[in-house]
Amino acid sequence: MPDMNVKCLLVDDEPLALRVLENHIEKIHWLEIAGTCLNPIDAYDLLKANKIDLLFLDIQMPELSGLDFLRTLPHPPAVIFTTAYRQFAVDAYDLDGLDYLVKPVAFPRFVKAVNKYLERAGNDHVIPMVPGNLTERSSFFIKKGQEMIRIFVDEVLYFESMKDYLQIILKDQKFIYKARISDMEKELIDDQFLRIHKSFLVNTAKIRSVSPNEITIDGIRLPIGRSYKNLVQKRLGLGQAKHFGQRDA
Repeated sequence: MPDMNVKCLLVDDEPLALRVLENHIEKIHWLEIAGTCLNPIDAYDLLKANKIDLLFLDIQMPELSGLDFLRTLPHPPAVIFTTAYRQFAVDAYDLDGLDYLVKPVAFPRFVKAVNKYLERAGNDHVIPMVPGNLTERSSFFIKKGQEMIRIFVDEVLYFESMKDYLQIILKDQKFIYKARISDMEKELIDDQFLRIHKSFLVNTAKIRSVSPNEITIDGIRLPIGRSYKNLVQKRLGLGQAKHFGQRDA
């Protein structure tokens, strides 16, 4: 563990996004919030006046982007980028960013990012996720009006693609979230989710029945796309059952 607290500066023009990061940092005792800023100009003044170890930097901000701001710093601290958009990943890594967190930032993913700070700092002990969080439920936040709503991954029945948006289906609720289904599939690679169709990503723990061309979840029938049949068979342990036809849904 670090001998001293790691001083963090959070820069984001969205107060709700700052609040999510603050909540995550408060769970890790060796991280310390040295300041929060809604714009890069205030952050520049704070960086000049304080020793900052780790900078959490939003990319898309009015007037000056996080990427352009970082380029102005002669001796920047370690940086973890936060953004709602994935297309800036290459530029972020070109600027030697430690990690690239896509909003809403789930706590387990946040922990992986700050562990990279310890690894780069040469600490002998990569921090375990804070006591008890080995069993913490995976979750993420979505924006609804002026609130950030926490969605527990294990409560999601399935995701349905709606072009650049996803419909998140829970047992008694539905939410619309700006993201692509392929991006969500990558985020949930360690969770029990399975792509069964170009438009559907399902929670395998919620599957109640499987037929050659459909999966049933909570009484809802979802199609299995032809190109996904082999993957579905393999992941669900169905073998090479001949009755799984080749007709696309």
